[in-house]
Amino acid sequence: MPEYLKKFAEPFGYLDFARFGPVSEPVRRVLLREADRLHRHGWDALESLDADTAAAARTAGGLLGCAPHEIAFVGSTSHGLFAAAHAVGAGAGAAGAGADGGAGAVGGLAPEGTVLVARNDFPGAVYPWLRAADNGGLAVRQLEGPVTADLVREHLDDRVRAVAVCAVDAATGYRAPLAAIKELIGPDRILVVDAVQALGAVEFAADAADVLAAGGQKWLRAGWGAAVLMVRDRIADRIGPGLSGWSGVVDPIDAPAHPCPPRPGAVAHTLTNPDGPAVAALGAALALVREEGAGRIEARIGEVLGGLLAAARAAGAETGGGPTSEAPYGSWRGAGDPVALGSGIARLRLPGADPVAVHRALTDAGLATTLRAGWIRLSPHASTDPGTAELLGGTLAHVRRGARTA
Repeated sequence: MPEYLKKFAEPFGYLDFARFGPVSEPVRRVLLREADRLHRHGWDALESLDADTAAAARTAGGLLGCAPHEIAFVGSTSHGLFAAAHAVGAGAGAAGAGADGGAGAVGGLAPEGTVLVARNDFPGAVYPWLRAADNGGLAVRQLEGPVTADLVREHLDDRVRAVAVCAVDAATGYRAPLAAIKELIGPDRILVVDAVQALGAVEFAADAADVLAAGGQKWLRAGWGAAVLMVRDRIADRIGPGLSGWSGVVDPIDAPAHPCPPRPGAVAHTLTNPDGPAVAALGAALALVREEGAGRIEARIGEVLGGLLAAARAAGAETGGGPTSEAPYGSWRGAGDPVALGSGIARLRLPGADPVAVHRALTDAGLATTLRAGWIRLSPHASTDPGTAELLGGTLAHVRRGARTA
C-alpha cells in the first residue's frame, strides 16, 4: 500500500471524503492530458476519448462483476438514479399491458405498482422516484429507518416492483445488506442501488444490484462530471427507455422516423454522450481501486477511522457507526454481504456541548468534517494521516473542558 498512498496529497486533517475526495495523482495527470488534447486537437480527439470510455467501462465492469456493455457513463449519481426511476416506471407500465392491451401480471406481481424508498436516505436517492411518480411512474412507499431486509419484508406485497437503497448511508455510514435484500425480493423485482458512498471505499454485494449508479467525486477521488450507470442484462427487458435521448437509440441521425429502437446495453438509458475527459478521469480512478484492491483500501480506511473514533471516545465524545458497526434491528445478511455493516463513515457528538460550536472548533483546528443533524460526520480515506486522531482527540477534549466551565 505505500505506493498507493504516494498518489494522494490532500491536506492534513481532511476528514470529509463522504462529501468530496481530493483527486489522486493519476487522475490529475489524466485531466491535464485531456485538457491539452482538447486544446491541441480537433474532432480527432474524440477517437481517443471514445477509447478511454471503452477502457473505463471494462474497468468498471471488472469491479462490479458485469459485462462492459452493462456499463454506461452519465453526468452524476443523481442523473443515473433519475434515469433508473423513469426506466423502471416505464417498464412497469409496459410489462403490465397484455397482448390485448389489458392489464397483465408479470412474475405474479401486479402491473405497474410501487417502489420502496427510505425516507431518510440522502435526498438525491429519493427525489428521482418522487419526480418519476409525478410523471406516471411507480408510486413511492417511503420506509422509516435503515433499509434492512427485515424492514423490506414488512412492506413486500404484490404491488412492489422495485426497491431503491443506498449501499452506504451518507449520514450514519450504515451499509445495507444488499445480498439479503435481493434474495428476499427475488428476481422479479428490481433492486436499484445508489453506490456513491460505497464504490472505492468498501466492499459490497454489487452483484445483487440490478441497476447501480455511482459518481466519482467522493471515495473514488475522480472529481466531478462522470458517474457509472450499471444496468444488468437480466432486467433489461423489464424496463423502458425512460429518460433516454438520442445517444440511447439506434441510428438516430439517419433514421427515417422517430423514435428509434433503443441501443443494447446500459447506454440505452443515456441522454447524450458523456463528458469525455471526466469519464477518462473516472476510468483512472476505477483502475487505481482495482489495482490496489477494494478490500485493502477498506481495511486501511477502517484502521484510520477506528483510531479517530478511539481518540474521540477518550475525549468524552459519543460515537456512532464505524467500520465494525453491527446491523440494526436484527437484520440478516446474504451470502455476498460483508460481516460488518459499517463503512468508512462515522459520527460523533460531545454531550453537553453545542454541536455548531464543536464543528467550528474542529474547523478552526484544521479538521474538515461535516455537521448534520447535531452530529459531526467523520469520513477519512486510506491516505488520511493517522496522526489526525491525536489532533481530533485534543480538540474535542479542549472543547469539552470549555463546555464544563462555561
